[in-house]
Amino acid sequence: MEKDAQFVEMVVKELVENPDDVKVERSIDEMGVLITLAVNPADMGKVIGKEGRTAKAIRTLLRVLGAKNNSRVTLKIAEPEGGTGGNNYDGGNEFNSNSEMEAAPEQPAMTDEPSAPVEEDNSPENPTSII
Repeated sequence: MEKDAQFVEMVVKELVENPDDVKVERSIDEMGVLITLAVNPADMGKVIGKEGRTAKAIRTLLRVLGAKNNSRVTLKIAEPEGGTGGNNYDGGNEFNSNSEMEAAPEQPAMTDEPSAPVEEDNSPENPTSII
């Protein structure tokens, strides 16, 4: 196994709960080096990270390793069989959801106006208009 694949395997095994289920395959084609990563379905969220940030960070580090060796390295995260509970990672930098998200309850808009009408105090002690 080459250094780039070993690097991915080492990093991902440290991130996941099931390191024995981490599988890394390396192939070379006209586009460069392709590293395919498969993990336990329960660990997909950890590998992808919030908004795909962890996967993007791993890809960035692979790009640096590839530049050092004058090669283009691409990481593909294989989707486990049976899906990921409605969430689908397409292997790019975006995290997509197949299920609709619940709408958050609407909050009242913030304005400078008071929410209830304010009665004016027109008593002689508190004049509100300029004469």
